Amino acid sequence: MPVSMEALIDLLQKNALTPREDIARMLDLTVAQVETEIARLEHEGVILGYQAIINREKWDTDIVTAVIEVKITPERDGGFDRVASRIARFEEVQTCYLMSGGHDLLIVVEGKSLRSIAGFVAEKLSTIEAVQATATHFRLKTYKENGAFHHFEHLPERLAVSP
Repeated sequence: MPVSMEALIDLLQKNALTPREDIARMLDLTVAQVETEIARLEHEGVILGYQAIINREKWDTDIVTAVIEVKITPERDGGFDRVASRIARFEEVQTCYLMSGGHDLLIVVEGKSLRSIAGFVAEKLSTIEAVQATATHFRLKTYKENGAFHHFEHLPERLAVSP
């Protein structure tokens, strides 16, 4: 991949709303070249979509987010893929990763309440035969998400020394 296309993807990840003219100028390309390359990347499935990063403390939606570690038994001839695909299809699941370490999958789920996420774990996730164990962690506050800082109090780098 040409260096300029890596730079294009980097720019789009930082801000997909950057005007195409600005991107073209930054990459020393024409607007037509930028638009053609973006269309190609979308068509080939390199770019899957565009999303806004929401500061939930300012946009009070009362959505509860949890990160769930899942230990699963891989399937014969399917490995982790079929089980992960099945889990990823649940409406509550926003993200699903295959991980190294003590658990096999890391999923991010959203629900209307702690109870709804607990219900998801108990009634949907844990009932899958391949699921051996889960560990659920609830998001309490977000400081940085997908490279974007949420506004929070900046503390000095060093603590003040008092006599």
